[in-house]
Amino acid sequence: MIGLRLIILLIFFTSLSADELKIITSSGITEGYLKNKIIKWDDIPYAEPPINELRWKAPRKILQKSNLIEPKDNNFCIQRTSSLGGSSQFSDELISGNEDCLYLDIYAPSKKSEELFPVMFWIHGGGNTSGLKDLYDFTRLVKKHDVIVVTINYRLGPLGWFSHPAIQGLQNGLDKASNFGTLDIIAALEWVNENIDSFGGDPRNITIFGESAGGHNVLSLLVSKQAKGLFHKAISMSGYTESISTEDAYKQKNQSPTSNYSSWEVVKKIVNDQTYKNEQDKYSNEKLRNLLYSLSGKEFYQYYAERESFEELPLLTNDGIVIPKIGLKESLSKEEYVNIVPTIAGSTRDEVKIWLAFSEYFVTVDYSATGFLFNLPKVILKDEDAYEAFNYYRSNSWKIRGVNEPLNSLAKAGNTQLYSYRFDWDDRRKFLVGDFKKLFGAGHALEIPLLTGSTKLVGGPPVSNFMYPKGISHFYTSRNMMKFWSNFAKYGEPGYSTNNVKWEPYNFDEDNFSSYIILDKKKNLKMATDNITFKKLSKEVYIDERLSELEKCVVLYQMFTYVGNDMYDENINEYPGKCDRTTSENFIINNASVIDYD
Repeated sequence: MIGLRLIILLIFFTSLSADELKIITSSGITEGYLKNKIIKWDDIPYAEPPINELRWKAPRKILQKSNLIEPKDNNFCIQRTSSLGGSSQFSDELISGNEDCLYLDIYAPSKKSEELFPVMFWIHGGGNTSGLKDLYDFTRLVKKHDVIVVTINYRLGPLGWFSHPAIQGLQNGLDKASNFGTLDIIAALEWVNENIDSFGGDPRNITIFGESAGGHNVLSLLVSKQAKGLFHKAISMSGYTESISTEDAYKQKNQSPTSNYSSWEVVKKIVNDQTYKNEQDKYSNEKLRNLLYSLSGKEFYQYYAERESFEELPLLTNDGIVIPKIGLKESLSKEEYVNIVPTIAGSTRDEVKIWLAFSEYFVTVDYSATGFLFNLPKVILKDEDAYEAFNYYRSNSWKIRGVNEPLNSLAKAGNTQLYSYRFDWDDRRKFLVGDFKKLFGAGHALEIPLLTGSTKLVGGPPVSNFMYPKGISHFYTSRNMMKFWSNFAKYGEPGYSTNNVKWEPYNFDEDNFSSYIILDKKKNLKMATDNITFKKLSKEVYIDERLSELEKCVVLYQMFTYVGNDMYDENINEYPGKCDRTTSENFIINNASVIDYD
């Protein structure tokens, strides 16, 4: 009798859950599922597919509610396939993904609550040229801290950011913008505002957060008038403030990292391939537009696929529509542009080791029997001192440009609810195939698995066993990152660590001392201050015996031109020595080879 009653109750609650997990949204009916004590809804379309005539246009709202949403495989946006970007897990083609890619996932607690849950809206990184929502698993954060997490895809590369008279010159209204990827993120936020209460989320308490390009996009939303009122808190993780004028996105007078891939240069190549050489200037905008639209998304993206590691794409554009004409960096200091909300910005202590560790200039590999056992080559540093020096200057430069400067600007614009951090956790294993602590340290993006509680981002074992060995250090740092981030989403301030260390607000003084919390294992988690400046770093480089004279100039070039707009001319005079810009650029070009660990 008791067994029969148990079966009846089980059937009742199972059917009840199934009904509760079916949600009617503005873009269709989505069916969730229970997994690891959270509810997940996958691949919900938040805008019409940006295909055919909707390519290079602002996203369009879906106007149907009755269709049943079916999960879709590999629905990430078109990109050059890469292990760092994550798409190589899903494809071995040179170009992967689809133009039909505007989808989002929702993670929600399975527990009942009379109050709506805070919403955390994740924007993935990847340089705005790669990445996808499916790389990130926020199950543990959601389960432990009673928040809802939304992850999204958005258009990437030249399908997400593109400026050419054949496009904008023949369009009107919001379609005249150049920042389609940014508009996708805004459209996803609009969808969340309209629908998230049906999933138990609070549309009046939305926190945007993202890492690298995701952090850059967070900062972009802080100055976009279309995003105003759609979110209430913001977290930029290893973000930056680079943006480009519409004129330079189209055609550049001087050589730069983006000049070979301005839209004028790319369209010239397309015209030469498709019709007759050197005919671009003779084509009307209408003919050029038709030619661009005649290519499939992957055919178009092929023109960007063979770029070298030192070549970049023009992306976020000062179009005067989505991003103010004065650019992202300047806009962050102007009250008339800034969406003032509580904001966190931070970086990692060893931002650039993730790239240095793949550079043939710094490392070599040994494919001996030792590495074969683990399906990994042994990684050997050629010059450990130079490796550490390059990392020190460039990572501190990232903190200046991606953290201190944006926060100082926001303070100038009137934001008084600011917080800063530096991620220092580096308890990785030294093993037969390499010293993972020395190689990667507290590197770029390596804080994400501690925040999510999942090593999916690094592909799981065996690599995750070396990168994130289990133990009290890992447990403590992960637990406190989750606590700080979820506290901020709930209350607008990160609060206290589990051992009562308070994350104090950001402040800086006229001597450029700024405050931040160090995120690390228990004995190292604390508030700290520094006053790093380009002037001080330039003088440090000058007397640094770990670097050759040429290497010093290369470091300075990278400090002043990477992770932001070109500031070389404004800062190189602070260096007591002599450097030639062209020589530094040629060094980078000649030493651009990278190691493929596959």
